[in-house]
Amino acid sequence: MSNHALAERHRLTELLAAAGPDAPTLCAGWTTRDLAAHLVMRERRADAAAGIRVGALAGWTRRVQDAYAERPYEELLRLFRSGPPVYSLFALPGADEAANTVEYFVHAEDVRRAAPTWDPATAAPVPPGRSEALWRRLPLLARFEAAHRTPVRLHLHHPDGRTVTTGPTATPAVHLTGAPGELILYLYGRGTRAALTIDGPPDALEALTHALPLPGR
Repeated sequence: MSNHALAERHRLTELLAAAGPDAPTLCAGWTTRDLAAHLVMRERRADAAAGIRVGALAGWTRRVQDAYAERPYEELLRLFRSGPPVYSLFALPGADEAANTVEYFVHAEDVRRAAPTWDPATAAPVPPGRSEALWRRLPLLARFEAAHRTPVRLHLHHPDGRTVTTGPTATPAVHLTGAPGELILYLYGRGTRAALTIDGPPDALEALTHALPLPGR
């Protein structure tokens, strides 16, 4: 069985190592050191990781992450590369694959696409099996990451014609077509660096841009 999360973990570690600790990322305000600290904290400190989603705990999460960020960068990469410790929820059978395939793909692209030398024309394509794994996760992500944020109806189209739809029904529709990874990056707010074909009424595109940024806007 393919382990896409493990492959993305290795890819992300290599990108972080190549970039060094002070490189920019697409995570607002974070350097690569901050991102590495986040990744280690997330799978080693469940008490602090809750603040990623729970606003009341965000201060505690930030303090724990900042403490990790003070460690040597090479140590952070070693801890992340080695995988979740036995006491981590991500060490449960299947948990790493289910929870981290998308997480690590997005963060790998956060590092890769923030680099000044990034050129979408020369990017290696996502392996077909991994691309399909990302597509299978798209409906749930569209529901939880975009449905409550988009003011218009979104139709997310796979190049082969498959479609995922989300957003309010009685509104103008915007159509986005792209590879599964590009659509996922859009849903996670990285749309300005995603390779997508866009179609929709100008007023709908303008309204959408304020909620989920679009390429070139």
